[in-house]
Amino acid sequence: MNEEKITRINELYRKSKAEGLTDTEKKEQQLLRREYIDAVRRNLRGQLNNISIKEADGSITDLGEKYGNKKGN
Repeated sequence: MNEEKITRINELYRKSKAEGLTDTEKKEQQLLRREYIDAVRRNLRGQLNNISIKEADGSITDLGEKYGNKKGN
């Protein structure tokens, strides 16, 4: 998600509050929001896949491998 798309999301939001959106703009807003949410989820999943927990017995559990998300996301 680049800065231009985030700016466009904000522009459409402000316009929707001020004067309303056309059907085309509503569809564009939906697509941009979906893309933004998907990007946030991918980012969060990547961070969670890189978490390792040190157990009380000293062993290290890699959560990405334990829950199978590290292989293909």
